[in-house]
Amino acid sequence: MAQPNVEDVVKAIAADTDTPAEIVSKMYAETWDEYSDGARIMDYMAVLVAKRVRENLRSLRHNRH
Repeated sequence: MAQPNVEDVVKAIAADTDTPAEIVSKMYAETWDEYSDGARIMDYMAVLVAKRVRENLRSLRHNRH
C-alpha cells in the first residue's frame, strides 16, 4: 500500500483545522512515534495518525472556546 506524502497530509490537516503547519507537523511526528512503537503492520498507520491528530486539534479547539 502506497503511503501518502507526509507534507501533503500535514498541509491538509493544517488547512482543515486552521492550525500552523509547524504545530501539525510536530503533532504528526509525535503521534507517529507513539503509534509505530511496537506496531507490526504499518499499512494504515498514516490514516490512523492523521485521524488522531485531527481529533486532538479539534478537541484542543473545542476546549479553548
